[in-house]
Amino acid sequence: MTHEDVLDNFLARQPLRVHRSDRRLARIVREAYPIGVPALIMKSSTDRLGESAGYTFHLGTPDEMLRRIASWLLTGAEGDQSRLLRLVERLWNRHGREDVALAALLLANLDHSTLDVDPWVVLAGCTRDSEPAEALLLSIEEMLRAGRSIPSEELLLDWCEGRAVDAHMSLLVSYAGSVRGHAVSEELLGHLSSIEIPDGDSLLGRVIQRLRDD
Repeated sequence: MTHEDVLDNFLARQPLRVHRSDRRLARIVREAYPIGVPALIMKSSTDRLGESAGYTFHLGTPDEMLRRIASWLLTGAEGDQSRLLRLVERLWNRHGREDVALAALLLANLDHSTLDVDPWVVLAGCTRDSEPAEALLLSIEEMLRAGRSIPSEELLLDWCEGRAVDAHMSLLVSYAGSVRGHAVSEELLGHLSSIEIPDGDSLLGRVIQRLRDD
């Protein structure tokens, strides 16, 4: 039996009523994360936790397994996705690496018109005052991969004037958008160039340099 089969069987055994509670769903997905993770990786999770840049845990769950979990959650929502929106917030609060990745998948694929929310505003509202750039970029890339429009320039400019984590998200969104052909205005580039980059953060440093060079 493959790891995928084991995961599917685990999820299929869950009673339908679990989809009525974001708290129960958060507990179940935490149980599901280790399924399919090689024992050697699990054994080293404690060592890697110190290198996980602020995550509360990092188990090494493969992306394909996280996508299967997300599919199960979205299918079980049965048209009421408000609980999944609350689950997104709950996962960010718990803040495991897998939690953030799963939250990105869910947020990118929810029906935002039905929920009447701006997913970018939701994402910014979930972030802490300090976040790994990898976590922000992961969420941004998932949103754009799902076909979501990039935020308005007004929102990007607001982020530049907000918390450091908001400014960094504006920088990463602008770069991800530019890679996909969205022009960065001179005004926005000026604001992005004034963002303070943490010492030693090579990712953000490379991003702003590439935007300046384009």
